[in-house]
Amino acid sequence: MKKAKGKQNRLEGPKKAWSGRFREATAPEVERFTESVSFDQRLYRQDILGSIAHARMLAHQGILAAGEAERIEQGLKEIAEEIETGRFRFRSQLEDVHMNIEARLIEKIGDVGGKLHTARSRNDQVALDMRLYLREVVDEVRGQLLGLHDVLLDRAEETVEVLLPGYTHLQKAQPVRLAHHLMAYYQMFARDEQRLSQLRERVDVMPLGAGAIAGSGYPVNPSFVAKLLGFSRVAPNSMDAVSDRDFAIEFCYAASMILLHLSRWSEELILWSSEAFGFVTLADAFCTGSSMMPQKKNPDVLELVRGKAGGVYGDLQALLVLMKGLPLTYQRDMQEDKVPLFHAVDTVAACLSVFPVLLRSVHFEAGRMRLEAEQGFLNATDLADHLVRQGIPFRRAHAVAGRAVRYCLDKDKKLEDLTRREWERLAPDAGPGVERILGIEKVVEARNIPGGTAKRQVLRQLRRARAELQKRRGRLEKDKEKSALGL
Repeated sequence: MKKAKGKQNRLEGPKKAWSGRFREATAPEVERFTESVSFDQRLYRQDILGSIAHARMLAHQGILAAGEAERIEQGLKEIAEEIETGRFRFRSQLEDVHMNIEARLIEKIGDVGGKLHTARSRNDQVALDMRLYLREVVDEVRGQLLGLHDVLLDRAEETVEVLLPGYTHLQKAQPVRLAHHLMAYYQMFARDEQRLSQLRERVDVMPLGAGAIAGSGYPVNPSFVAKLLGFSRVAPNSMDAVSDRDFAIEFCYAASMILLHLSRWSEELILWSSEAFGFVTLADAFCTGSSMMPQKKNPDVLELVRGKAGGVYGDLQALLVLMKGLPLTYQRDMQEDKVPLFHAVDTVAACLSVFPVLLRSVHFEAGRMRLEAEQGFLNATDLADHLVRQGIPFRRAHAVAGRAVRYCLDKDKKLEDLTRREWERLAPDAGPGVERILGIEKVVEARNIPGGTAKRQVLRQLRRARAELQKRRGRLEKDKEKSALGL
């Protein structure tokens, strides 16, 4: 193959920030392959905020003249307006959002714009942008979760008196209050919010000043930048600062857990809305029909939530595999961290935006639930417990209760419908009045221990959850205040 000659050997097109060492222009195929601006442009606001803080720090430290920093800041604010009004043209030849903004700044204010990158590398710049972005995202998702908590508690408070079968192995097990069932999901989402709250502390670290790997040779002041950007602390190690993506992986894990919980709930509501269960009626606004079968009403929103969970699990796996073999410090592989992170962010936000609205519209079929709770011998455990209280060892009591269930199946009866004579034959040690402890309300109220399904305990759960929700909201507001930008 002949060597390219003439103009083809010269650097052409937009000048790369690193072009000084190279004789040839980047091949168009390489530019298309290596660009990231098509997806990282969503970080433009964080990039501009970080750059303004960096410029102010450079002036504060005497590295830039005050007038130069002011011109840079004004130029960056104008670029932000251009992007937000759709007048900015992102160019793939400039690789990423950072170089696109810097190139436009130099176009606007001349060589002074080229001074912005003093004492900074794209390595610590992108780390800063991602932390600024994710800190904001974490707070937004926490807020969405707290909104879901609100709806969940409202529905639980409405349904304290509703009884339904609880299931194990998808078989009827024991009767519970619907509010108790809903509060199990509250606990799941409370853990999700707690995970994000803890993650936020690890996101809230300011990496700028780490440079490419070893820190800056200029007298920079990372604490000054941290204060401007509302960070609680500065990264203690420059190598870790530019190569750490734990926070992105942790977010994808937290998002995976949220989607796991939403998916479990979606599956349950899908089952409950089927004719086989008939426990809920879904609003038409959250269902779709069939293009072929006119009678169909499909729970598509819930099915999509369930389906989207797998994509977020993939995002987590992608980041884990991406990072597992990388030596210190920054490697170009890490450019690929943004696609799965952004997908996880968008997916969890979308699911948490639709689910609370859907949940408010769900109609619980209380009559059907109670009817099913009264069938299937869900009071058999209480019979065994009653026999134990009469002095019978539990294993023998269990066998006696099992024989009583088998007898009822043969006779098409319920345990609470057996006559005194039948009890004397089946369980002579049961004593008089055994049927009185087998009614569904008695069975539910017998679980009057912390965490149980008795009404008193469920109401206690609700009160504690309301108080806890108020505290969580307070913590979120304080976190937002602490991260208020000083720009």
